[in-house]
Amino acid sequence: MSEDTIRELLQSDHPMSVPTQSDTPLLAVARGLSDDPFAVLGCHPADFDGRAGTVVRCIFPAAAQVDLLVGGEVRPMVRVHPSGVFEGALPTDGGSLPGAAPSAFDYRFRVHDTQPPREVDDPYRFGRVLTDFDLYLLGEGTHYRAWEKLGARCLTLNGVPGVHFAVWAPNAQRVSVIGDFNAWDGRVHPMRKLVPSGIWELFLPGVANGARYKFEVRTSGGHLLHKADPLARWGEVPPHTASVVWDTGDYPWQDEHWMQERGARNLWHEQPMSVYEVHLGSWRRGDDGRLLSYRDLAHTLVPYARELGYTHLELMPVMEHPFAGSWGYQVTGFFAPTSRFGTPDDFRYFVDECHRHGLGVILDWVPGHFPKDAHSLARFDGTALYEHEDPRKGEHQDWGTLIFNYGRSEVRGFLLSSALCWLESFHVDGLRVDAVASMLYLDYSRREGEWVPNEYGGRENLEAVSFLQQLNVLTHDRAPGSMTIAEESTAWPGVSRPVHLGGLGFSYKWNMGWMHDMLEYMRQDPVHRRWHHGQITFSMLYAFTENFVLPFSHDEVVYGKGSMLGKMPGDEWQQHATLRALYGYMFGHPGKKLMFMGAEIAQVGEWNHDTSLDWHLLDDPLHEGMRRWVRDLNHAYQREGSLHEVDFDHHGFSWIDCHDHENSIISFIRRGRAKGDFTVVVVNFTPVPREGYRVGVPARGWYRELLNSDAAEYGGGNMGNGGGVEALPEPTHGYPCSLRLVVPPLGFLLLKKD
Repeated sequence: MSEDTIRELLQSDHPMSVPTQSDTPLLAVARGLSDDPFAVLGCHPADFDGRAGTVVRCIFPAAAQVDLLVGGEVRPMVRVHPSGVFEGALPTDGGSLPGAAPSAFDYRFRVHDTQPPREVDDPYRFGRVLTDFDLYLLGEGTHYRAWEKLGARCLTLNGVPGVHFAVWAPNAQRVSVIGDFNAWDGRVHPMRKLVPSGIWELFLPGVANGARYKFEVRTSGGHLLHKADPLARWGEVPPHTASVVWDTGDYPWQDEHWMQERGARNLWHEQPMSVYEVHLGSWRRGDDGRLLSYRDLAHTLVPYARELGYTHLELMPVMEHPFAGSWGYQVTGFFAPTSRFGTPDDFRYFVDECHRHGLGVILDWVPGHFPKDAHSLARFDGTALYEHEDPRKGEHQDWGTLIFNYGRSEVRGFLLSSALCWLESFHVDGLRVDAVASMLYLDYSRREGEWVPNEYGGRENLEAVSFLQQLNVLTHDRAPGSMTIAEESTAWPGVSRPVHLGGLGFSYKWNMGWMHDMLEYMRQDPVHRRWHHGQITFSMLYAFTENFVLPFSHDEVVYGKGSMLGKMPGDEWQQHATLRALYGYMFGHPGKKLMFMGAEIAQVGEWNHDTSLDWHLLDDPLHEGMRRWVRDLNHAYQREGSLHEVDFDHHGFSWIDCHDHENSIISFIRRGRAKGDFTVVVVNFTPVPREGYRVGVPARGWYRELLNSDAAEYGGGNMGNGGGVEALPEPTHGYPCSLRLVVPPLGFLLLKKD
């Protein structure tokens, strides 16, 4: 081609095509096979018979025509492949463009695939966004704010607003962004692979907040997978599964005082902690059965919990999940609050309102497994990426879910970033880690031959142990005052002991043994309880080996186990009285407290996640009495330092009498930090009232009856001690003085020396 011909073509308004050195890269892009689209698409230097120029390529499969808009000119482009690859050429010297690098050219496309045609910026004229240092930290698993680098982030590059997409898929042949903005066509926006990290990225100009998207992954075997973003900040309302671009922006938090106080105070040891466990979808519903939003719940659930005296809400998983019947425990969106109740900022508003009203927020967090849903993490790039390839290590057969590969640094980084995201970006105060036992043991719920021993031949999952230790060190360091709570049901030592002392480093551990013993004991007919007395005293043999939370959780009121009230024997009055006594004993026993929603109103039926609690029960005086009893227990628990200040040290507890199995009565003392601050607890687990019952106490004086579960306002028979009783200098139970009490049937007494 002569110089005159080139000049004539460049100055004309006719479409032109410039020969390429090889058709192979172009064909790979056209067929959706390229792992290096930037080598073909965008603008590139070209040689026109010795004359420097620039070739610009794009792909719009549905376009009848594409024009190149540059320098005020409109230059039609040529379709060079039937799939919709268009090409145009421009000079870079003495022509209509400045002599700059091709990638810096400021140009746009006019795409004739709608009426009227639309104008768009070219994603392939923008350079890399992720730095080599980003990739190093992400690969090492130590970029603990991965949500600020991966996923979908609203950015402005070179003055052009858009969204930067990035995803880890090292074994994929090609990854594209698909969404509403490109008709879900994986050929249109293939991503750049950043070798050797295995991360793919692309900046899409013009994509805005609220856009739906997924990643189209072409596996090494040629299969196409449509995957939701593992680090999406929001998603479609299930059963739809697309991710949604969400610009987190700067939320106007109003909880500065709470966050400062949280970091300064010792929540783990000396502060009261009474947790109300809630499933947001079934706590309460609208009159038409609709789900309440995060903002609705901020104005209903929050004041309700505060009026009852709870210090914390624990939310069953709010992370996005496709199957409501999993109650949130089969998570697909580890960085996204479920869209069932609103936007991420709506959830922030809920947390903000909790803090402004003095309520902490704990989230159930599930790093132990994830579902096999095709749109989620399972075989994300066609290989076992987040999970193990070997099902003996990578699959929970009981649950039909997959186990994270804790030995892979990128997977650890993903989970650690998820934990910090909730603590930092959403201001939550703690994470209750689900099913820790299933993480710790390689043979969890497996028969011989169905599991692979560790390198030493043992059953301990050493990689999971290391991960949990790293999790606890990291969260306690990065989010001062936050807590982690282990649902761990075995005798694994040191769950809540510091990592530097060989423990797992959790703040607390659920006391599943106490819970099981107590519920088994309470099921007994009172006449038989004398033979099971050890079940209510055994817990004190290990009460201070861990920092315990005493849980009556959702797991105890499902799958045919009956409600808390339904577990209690006897007639209706006895059931309520027994349940009041049980709750009283829980609040007197060392350890922090947790009750599942509905327990406070003595729900009659089992919990059903598809319906609201039975709030009409409060029209019955017995059920309203239970609500008042739980309220007054909570307030006394917070008011009396002896009930919460020394929960994890034997100095805070001493038995008065743990041997009275004949009467099924126990009595003990709880002590606070201040000298002389103590309360006396007496619990009668039979329906027989005891008058003149002697209980030893440390000192003379008037002992006020702070709480009596048999009071009429709680639905009891109003048997008690007339407000208090004088201690007499009559030694008993090893103490110099004693009280002669009226102990009501199936009753709980809390007394304090004035």
